[in-house]
Parts: sequence; C-alpha cells; structure tokens
Amino acid sequence: QGMNFDEVREYQPGDDVRSIDWNVTARMNHPFIKKFVEERELTVMLVVDLSGSGLFGSVAQSKRELAAEIASVLAFSAIRNNDKVGLILFSEGVEKFIPPRKGRKHVLRVIREILFYEPRKRGTDLNSALELMLRVLPHRSIVVILSDFLGQTAPTRPEIDAHLRRKAVLSETLGQASFTVLRQANRRHDVVAVQITDRFELELPALGRLVLKDAESGEVVEVNTGDERKRAAFAQRQARAQAELLKLFRGARIDSIQLRTDQPYASALGRFFETREKRRRHG
Repeated sequence: QGMNFDEVREYQPGDDVRSIDWNVTARMNHPFIKKFVEERELTVMLVVDLSGSGLFGSVAQSKRELAAEIASVLAFSAIRNNDKVGLILFSEGVEKFIPPRKGRKHVLRVIREILFYEPRKRGTDLNSALELMLRVLPHRSIVVILSDFLGQTAPTRPEIDAHLRRKAVLSETLGQASFTVLRQANRRHDVVAVQITDRFELELPALGRLVLKDAESGEVVEVNTGDERKRAAFAQRQARAQAELLKLFRGARIDSIQLRTDQPYASALGRFFETREKRRRHG
C-alpha cells in the first residue's frame, strides 16, 4: 500500500506546496505539482464454467482451452500490478474454490486447474458460483466470468426442430434468478462477462446429415445440416438468444465481450478493457 505517481498539472490555490515539481516549474516558468493517487491492491476473481459444453471446439482449440488461455492473460496481468488472483470453477454447482493470492506460482496453479480439473457434473448453474463469490469476497473486486452462457431447458423429444429450438434458448439458470444475482454481484463488485463460443454454435455448417451429442445432457440427435431452411432457422434462433443474453447483461449493467475459438482474441480483448478503463476515468 502507498501512493503512485499519476500526472503533473498546474498548481492551483490550495494545493500542498510540498507537491510542487520544481524541475517542471523551472522549465515552464510556472508552478506545477505532482499528483499522486493511492495505490490500491485489487483482487481479480476468475469464475470459470466447466460444464460439458466447454469441451466443444470446431477448430484445434476447445472453448475450455480458450478460457484457460484468456484466464492466464488476465491473471498474469493482475500479478504484474501486484494484485491478487482467485478462482471459482463451476458446473451444476461449485467444483473448486482457490482463494485469492499473489505470485507466479499461484497463477500457474490457477491455470492448471482450469485446464485439467475433472468436473463431477456436466450441467451449468452460474448462481451457485456467484453466491459463493459474494460470500468469500468482502471487498470490492474485479470478477471475470468465463462461460459460453449456454445450457438447456427441460428435456423434450429428440426431434431436430425441437433440438435446435432448445439449443438456441438460454439456460434456465440465466433467467430471472441469475439476473437478480448478477445485478447484486455487480453492485458489490466490478463484474465482467467473457462469453466464449464457437462458430458452429452460431451457424450450422452445411455438411449433410450429422449425429450430434449434447455434451451436458448426453442426448444424441441426427441433424440434416444440408437443409438450408433449418440452418437459417438455427442461425436466427441463436441470434435471438444472443440478443436476449446481451439484454440481460445490460440490465445488470455488466460489461461483456464475445470471443470465438476460431478468431484471434488478443486485440479484441485489449480494446475491450481499454474502452472500459477510459469510460471509468471519464465517467
């Protein structure tokens, strides 16, 4: 804990004369002072979805692997700023909790757990993770949720249309209950949602008849992806579901970003956090 240098600005009546920067003052022939801000130790809590759908990936990288990579970037950035990093892994419930700590060794453990932890369940319950987070973080922290934010509704007959319709609907855990908990969490903390998805979850490829297995429910269906109408209907339903998810985030005043397994993420993620920081400084 201490003070960090922030900027040099012109002296104003009432400023502490001990803060005058005499070098700048001499060069500019006008009094300037050094402005300092209090150094605050932050906690970054990574909340990572380990449900079965995270194992999917239409390219070389699965969603879970991308989540681990993004988490590592955020975690190492945090320890460079001398901040603490913690981890909550969840599926249908909380799978593992690692309390926030500093240091490279600790961050490497966090990344290993995201990559290799074997969850006991395959479903998704974001509420359980958020409720634990609210209990274990007494002070305002940065909470980053890494998830595809997808799930399933109650099982129905494994007909193609019903299957496509169901997969386009947000999980019941992202209904009113989760909205309430998300909003509560964002009032106490700075919550960021990083949605990790795959191109084939947004639009079906035209590959003829495929046998698909739901990684969370285990349900197997045959889908004729050669039917252009069904592909178009699927894409429309997914777009509506995505719009509803974004509406939920906006309602809870949560910043969100969507990243895909088939696209580079570094620039998009950097711009996202830069925009957030600028808005916070000028807001």
